[in-house]
Amino acid sequence: MKTTAKLAISAMLAVTAATALSGCGGGSMFGSSSGTGSSSPSMSSRFSQLFGSNSQAAVTSDAPGTPSAQATDNSDLTCPGVQIRFGASTLAVGLPGKPASGSDLRYQGTITRTARDCTLSNGQITARIGIQGRVIVGPAGAPSTVDVPIRVAVVQDGAPEKIIFTKAFKTAVELPSGDLNAEFSMVAEGLTYPVPTAAANDQYIFYVGFDPAGLKPEAPARGKKKK
Repeated sequence: MKTTAKLAISAMLAVTAATALSGCGGGSMFGSSSGTGSSSPSMSSRFSQLFGSNSQAAVTSDAPGTPSAQATDNSDLTCPGVQIRFGASTLAVGLPGKPASGSDLRYQGTITRTARDCTLSNGQITARIGIQGRVIVGPAGAPSTVDVPIRVAVVQDGAPEKIIFTKAFKTAVELPSGDLNAEFSMVAEGLTYPVPTAAANDQYIFYVGFDPAGLKPEAPARGKKKK
């Protein structure tokens, strides 16, 4: 295996819809490490500058723990394929106390494209994951700015699967008055993990997905009671 290399791999894949994830729903699907992102006007151009044509249409895993065979590339240095986590391809946010559907839907987010590149140095892989998507205003109306929470994870597929690294990001999306939808773009950086063994090399995958619960403040650790 090369000691220093940089690899940017891409594949065109079909866009797949999946189960909606409510803006107030459920526990974290990937873990609990957090971070923040930004969708400033320059983010879309930055995405293009970083990855160029090395991006792919978003693809969703067929079922929990079942990555698509198309998303894995073999190389001396594996830069895992990117997939949307099953059940986390859509962010649907409704009015307070109402289901995020029908006339109560405020806005809905989807991920449309992904990209990645990986750098190998000193036994560590450092990756950047690019994510592009769209927020659509629902019948109930959305605020002028919405926060889009996204989690990125490096997972070793198996039974059970093993989470190698996980981090949550948040990007703000502006919805100008009168616009019914807006695109967003972000780059998740600081994703570093040890080089996998030769046996596990082809089992690694990058998962991305909407994960509102992953950005909730973690409960403080309980201290031991004094006797």
